[in-house]
Amino acid sequence: QGACDPRRPHPADHKPRLLAQAVGIPSQHINDIVSGSRPVTADTALRIGKALSMTPEFWLNLQRMYDLDRARATTDTSGIAALVAAG
Repeated sequence: QGACDPRRPHPADHKPRLLAQAVGIPSQHINDIVSGSRPVTADTALRIGKALSMTPEFWLNLQRMYDLDRARATTDTSGIAALVAAG
């Protein structure tokens, strides 16, 4: 569920406890995001973005990409016919 996949950048360079304190959320939330058991929400993206001088869009896009990667790996779309021609 969480955006922090080992193949993607994440706040692991910062101690989760210190980051959590800086952004005002429980350190378990940061640990859960890093482990993939909690998604990055808009609220969390705003907080982490501010603390790390990054845009919240970066964190939300990271979550979106993670979610799509997981869905592609687990969702069978072979039986769905295109309603509109690609192009």
